[in-house]
Amino acid sequence: MAGTPTSDRNYDVISVMYHLLQGSDTLDQYRADAEDSNDDELAAFFQEVQENNRQLAEKAQKLLKKRLQ
Repeated sequence: MAGTPTSDRNYDVISVMYHLLQGSDTLDQYRADAEDSNDDELAAFFQEVQENNRQLAEKAQKLLKKRLQ
């Protein structure tokens, strides 16, 4: 992003964090669909992916915070 005070790296981290959190919201629906179909295995899989996304989003937030100080 030439010409802006935000470096490309910071923008990239923000973008990744946004997409992880957006995906986490989508996974809520997928998990609910699996639960409604009594597919516990698939619901557990979506829950695991969602938790991984949240952990990675938290890591991205820490990286960004460190770089903006």
